[in-house]
Amino acid sequence: MKITLLAVGRLARSPETELVKTYVERATNAGRALGLGPVEVVEVEARKPGKAAEAEVLKAYLADASQGEKWVIACDEHGAARPSRAFAEEIAALRDRGVRRLVFVIGGADGLDGELLAGANGKLAFGPQTWPHALARAMLAEQVYRAVTILAGSPYHRD
Repeated sequence: MKITLLAVGRLARSPETELVKTYVERATNAGRALGLGPVEVVEVEARKPGKAAEAEVLKAYLADASQGEKWVIACDEHGAARPSRAFAEEIAALRDRGVRRLVFVIGGADGLDGELLAGANGKLAFGPQTWPHALARAMLAEQVYRAVTILAGSPYHRD
């Protein structure tokens, strides 16, 4: 199952960008034997500001028929926060049900458009705090890597 982190905006060179790259590479390498990956980051930019314009470019990516069936999880403050082990189990269950692509969507500074949220298969929150987008991407990439290591039985995660 291919895993995509779909995000509005492009990150400049920064420590957070390096963290995202590191965790995506680790998740891709560790996930191969488990039928998970590759893991990729797709950054999109709207030509106009605001949630509606951002939603249009996100929907265009999500509607691309060449990508096949996908399961979409929107990152949203009103979503469900999951313990790492439950997050890993959810990813494994989707893989085992035959989902071919899992897409996590991170919106712009104002969050995701309501229509896009309503169309998602699930919502994920990183807790009650508000996080900068660069950190949200890094945290999501790390949690995907952590999920892969949990499923592989690696000692990386400690309960």
